[in-house]
Amino acid sequence: MAECIIVAEVAQQHHGAIDVAHSYIEAIATSGANACKFQAHIAEYESSKEETWRIKFSKQDASRYDYWKRMEFPREQWVGLSEHAHDRGLEFIVSPFSVEAVEMLDGLVDRWKVASGEVTNEPLLHAISATDTLYVLSSGMSPREETERALHLLSAGCRVPDGGLILQCTSEYPCPPERVGLNSIYLDWFNGLSDHSGSIYTGLAAVALGAQMLEVHVCFSRDEFGPDVSSSITIAELGQLAEGVRWIERIIHNPVDKDAMAEEMAPMKALFEKSIAVTKDTKRGYVITNLGARKPGTGIPASRMAEFQGKIAVRDLKAGTLLKEEDVVWP
Repeated sequence: MAECIIVAEVAQQHHGAIDVAHSYIEAIATSGANACKFQAHIAEYESSKEETWRIKFSKQDASRYDYWKRMEFPREQWVGLSEHAHDRGLEFIVSPFSVEAVEMLDGLVDRWKVASGEVTNEPLLHAISATDTLYVLSSGMSPREETERALHLLSAGCRVPDGGLILQCTSEYPCPPERVGLNSIYLDWFNGLSDHSGSIYTGLAAVALGAQMLEVHVCFSRDEFGPDVSSSITIAELGQLAEGVRWIERIIHNPVDKDAMAEEMAPMKALFEKSIAVTKDTKRGYVITNLGARKPGTGIPASRMAEFQGKIAVRDLKAGTLLKEEDVVWP
């Protein structure tokens, strides 16, 4: 089984500031995650003045369109982000929200991420497919049939064999545990999770169920401003998540043979288990009636105690003595 790809989603937490975006790349690189992810917005090609606020959180943007405009980076800045990510050993993943964004970023990304709201955007899917680049598809607001159609469109023109990962996603921010839907991974419908729960526990559970990719939103602090903070984990928590994921993978990738392990642990078993012992002084020729189980397990196993009850001692036995076969008279 391949190592789960841990993707740290910056989303809009850079607030349109390129230096903040670079700061996130640097922080993600030290966390143990495999990839950083950004969103590529070009307002005039994806939005209109009629787009309403999902959550009105910005006092400086009169409209959602203005907000997307503020989130834009020109190609030369995307080049810098891509190079920075690669220099730090990270995959560079981007969600484009228009065909023009795909055209601008073609050649800079390691994988495209199709966001939940773009699953039915067929021009975008065709543009992504034509780039011959790996892709990830999120299923947040789509029924399975719709998700499968998008996957078909992506795969039809893509020359990368088996290039796609499909992520279970619930588009709620934050997403409560009852709505995460890990059963989709358990049932092999999808092979990864895009998590909006704001907790590391969800991702750990997904990896235990076999997730091949885990995407989480990140922020520097829960006191930060931004629409995604409530559904994000901090960079410090990202490090904990990465450590936990690798721990779980070590468990999964190393199945245990109980019989072989029991043989291997025989010396320890002898220390932990108990042997038959005389619990009171017993004279030679007397019936042994006072037996108990005492450590270590180097003598006669306590499981045979019934065999020795009522036997005659052939020598004086002090209390606490571990019994031996030759200490009693056998018929």
